[in-house]
Amino acid sequence: MKDLIYCQKEIPGDQCRYGFRTSADTGCGWIATYNALRLLGYRAEPDDLIRMYERMLPLVHGNAGTTMLAPALCFKKWGFPVEVSICREKYDDLVNSSDVCILFYRWRRKWKLGAHFVALHRREEGIVGYNTYTNSQGPDRYGESLDGWLRERKYFGSVLIGIRDKR
Repeated sequence: MKDLIYCQKEIPGDQCRYGFRTSADTGCGWIATYNALRLLGYRAEPDDLIRMYERMLPLVHGNAGTTMLAPALCFKKWGFPVEVSICREKYDDLVNSSDVCILFYRWRRKWKLGAHFVALHRREEGIVGYNTYTNSQGPDRYGESLDGWLRERKYFGSVLIGIRDKR
C-alpha cells in the first residue's frame, strides 16, 4: 500500500488481519497511524504497524482494536513531538498547531456502542479526515471546527493527538 487508506471496509478480509479479526472490523487504529505517517511524508508498512500494535496488548492482540493512547506512544517513541488533549475546546488550536492529528472518539447508535480512530489535518478548505466513515471514498471534510463536528454528531469520550514532523 502506497497511498492513503480512505475506507477500512475496502481492505479484503484475507489481507492485513488484526488479531483474529479483519482490519475492516478493528483496524482503524493502525490505519490512522498509517495515514498520519503518509500525510507526514513517511513510508509505512501495514504489516509492521499491525505487529507493533498487537504486541502492545499481549493478551488482546488487536481483537478489541487499538488502545486510545497507543498512537501517541508510538509517535513519541519514533521521535515526533506529540501533544495529547482531552479538552474538546482546545482541539481546533491543536489541529492548527500540528502537522497531522489522530482523533479517537466513541459513538453510540441506539443500543450499539463503538469507537473509532481517524487521521486528520488542516488544509485550505478546512479540517480534512481520512477513513472517517464506513463509506468514505476520499478525504472527508470536517468544516472549520473539530469541536463543532464532534458536537454535531454527538460523539463523546474523545482524545486528540497532535503530531508535528520531527524533521
